[in-house]
Amino acid sequence: MNESPAVTIEIAGAVAVVTLDRPPANAYDERLQRDLLAAVARLDDSGAVRVAVLRSASPKFFCGGADIKHFAAATPGERAAVADAARATCARIEASDVIFIAEIGGHALGGGLELAMACDIRVGATGGHLLGLTEIALGLIPGNGGTQRLARLVGHARAMELLVSGRTFHAEDAFRWGLLTELHDPAELRHQTDQLAVRIGRQAPLALAATKRALRRGAGVPLAEALEVERSESSPLLGTDDAAEGLAAFLERREPQFGGS
Repeated sequence: MNESPAVTIEIAGAVAVVTLDRPPANAYDERLQRDLLAAVARLDDSGAVRVAVLRSASPKFFCGGADIKHFAAATPGERAAVADAARATCARIEASDVIFIAEIGGHALGGGLELAMACDIRVGATGGHLLGLTEIALGLIPGNGGTQRLARLVGHARAMELLVSGRTFHAEDAFRWGLLTELHDPAELRHQTDQLAVRIGRQAPLALAATKRALRRGAGVPLAEALEVERSESSPLLGTDDAAEGLAAFLERREPQFGGS
């Protein structure tokens, strides 16, 4: 009997929804990561998708990280293959021109939180679910970008304390530290995330992609270099059809209709 897909995609115009569905916790193995990587590649290749929501079919888990039973029984080489697949997925999300929103309504632990941090925006729900990078308790450290992305999001000292203690925390803490950009009642989470995705999806695709590249390329470099990055991304937009449409729509007091050229 064929297994149900662990990753599904729905596309409606400029907005895509990528859903993780590997009960009970969306704990990943190499197959799930490769399926997710293929989904990201499909969105990149679509030419139409501007924003993607990454959400879970489970109300309790966003993603519980690596499948520990599978990981414990695997050889070091097999464990490395899972880690390499997860690392490739996070890198592809970060490098994609598509804006990714992680919708976190349940536990996001270990590699699950690393996956969320690779996304551009993280929207969460209040409640008792936990977030954390708990690899230290397994004699490991995050290997999918967790140490680096966490420090950039919450600061070096906070990241150090969380990583070396392995403690978990709540969405309210994550919002206060800047790890989550929005925090909603659980009943409103999906609606609010969808509204955000639609709002982003209306924007000019060339400008969206340039914004993401400017932020990514400018992170961690001296200000003068970062400003040059911004100039290199902003200047080509000045002569685009989308810029002409945006200016005309503003003057005519109407919604712009961006075509991506």
